[in-house]
Amino acid sequence: MKKIKAYIDSGNLEQHYFDLFNAERAKEIAHLSASYPEIKQELNEIENTIELLAKRQAIDPDPRLRGRLMNILGFAGDEQLDINDLPPTGKNSDRISWLNAVEHLLPSEPFEDFFMHVLQQNEHIAQMLVVTRLNVEPEVHDDIAESFFILEGCCTCTIGDKNVTLNAGDHLDIPLYVTHDVKIESPYVIAILQHQFS
Repeated sequence: MKKIKAYIDSGNLEQHYFDLFNAERAKEIAHLSASYPEIKQELNEIENTIELLAKRQAIDPDPRLRGRLMNILGFAGDEQLDINDLPPTGKNSDRISWLNAVEHLLPSEPFEDFFMHVLQQNEHIAQMLVVTRLNVEPEVHDDIAESFFILEGCCTCTIGDKNVTLNAGDHLDIPLYVTHDVKIESPYVIAILQHQFS
């Protein structure tokens, strides 16, 4: 009995829950738990404590977080976007969800050389749905943070002396005060052009 109490007090049981990949310890604890009710009871108490701590520390995440996480994990299209309350685009934006949200705004194919529809514009952000076959000539921004989120197609953006190829699902932030241009590599590109104002 003293040996069992000493084992419980050693911290091995708690360590087991934070080092689940230690197969040797897991086998030992499974054997002890089956043989000694005190060990099993202590394991239950540790598990309940960890669960209680997790619940106390839990926060309500941004409702859009689920879609972003699903996108990162490869399950695209789960995030439902409200066309009247769109989030800023970013590297974890869900391409399929954005396509679903703007689908009704896209012109009929074959697309003209250039189409743009303003999705939202206020003192903080402007977002435009762009369908283009045209390259963008070199330009520099010193007052707006510009970014591109590619929904369909492929383009190459030259930023200073660096070339970046963007495919469907890619997002690119353009730094201030740096010359950049865009060359369309596919028959057309559908993108979200975003300007954020400081």
